[in-house]
Amino acid sequence: MTLDQWRTLQAVVDHGGFAQAAEALHRSQSSVSYAIARMQEQLGVPLLRIEGRKAVLTEAGTVLLRRSRQLLKQAGQLEDLAHHMEQGWEAEVRLVVDAAYPTLRLVRALSAFMPQSRGCRVRLREEVLSGVEEVLLEGGADLAISSLSISGYLGSSLSEVEFVAVAHPDHPLHRPQRTLTAADLESQMQVVIRDTGRRQPRDIGWLGAEQRWTVGSLATAATFVGSGLGFAWLPCHLIRRELAEGLLKPLPLAEGATHRPRFQLYADKDKPLGPATRILVELIKTFDSAPLDAPFAAPLPDA
Repeated sequence: MTLDQWRTLQAVVDHGGFAQAAEALHRSQSSVSYAIARMQEQLGVPLLRIEGRKAVLTEAGTVLLRRSRQLLKQAGQLEDLAHHMEQGWEAEVRLVVDAAYPTLRLVRALSAFMPQSRGCRVRLREEVLSGVEEVLLEGGADLAISSLSISGYLGSSLSEVEFVAVAHPDHPLHRPQRTLTAADLESQMQVVIRDTGRRQPRDIGWLGAEQRWTVGSLATAATFVGSGLGFAWLPCHLIRRELAEGLLKPLPLAEGATHRPRFQLYADKDKPLGPATRILVELIKTFDSAPLDAPFAAPLPDA
């Protein structure tokens, strides 16, 4: 079976007959009739029956035609993708992001990118601290979002992400009912997030507690602290609900209660940006500047 045969069957059904299909396809009526007869012979089942002057689908024809419409749609998308790639359009954009960057901003940017993507896929990878830098330097990413300064790269400035020192409301650090100092923290357990970089992992922030537990993700750290296991500096956007409901409580520190690293958007300097990557860059910048609580409606997928 060929795609052209399925297109011919669709034309006969959609236009109401062999003559009308022939006119729409700019072919002779005899060639259309032969194509349908050949299809039925190859499949071994009748696809059409004639009622009066109109060609009507059989039960088998109805099922097969429905499947063929999806097949032709996918074939058309494949042809479009090949055409776009011929024009320099990328098949894939690889994006590596520090896990502390708000996921909601990425969701909005990627949702807006989808209808403009022309079949270009996005491969999103999350890392922590120097893990982002390593992926970019090793050529594993086209774009990278990091709060670290990456040597040899010029980044585009994005927004700040606020981290706040928190603990469970019943944690011993909340009992003194006074402003806390570094000495108060030293005797308590601190939960820190592991740097995913392998070459030169970095310790960022205050790490003065005698006991320290290292976990693999921000979500795990938030769960530990929310369960009363230690204290940590966590991104406000990640724990907004817990703070609002009193499940986590900011520590009243004299200094360093919060810090606000600014994130940067980096691009692979060893190859020029393709058209899809340039579109994604602009969308990331656009939605980075929008408030996280701003209304947003994701585009509906194609039917």
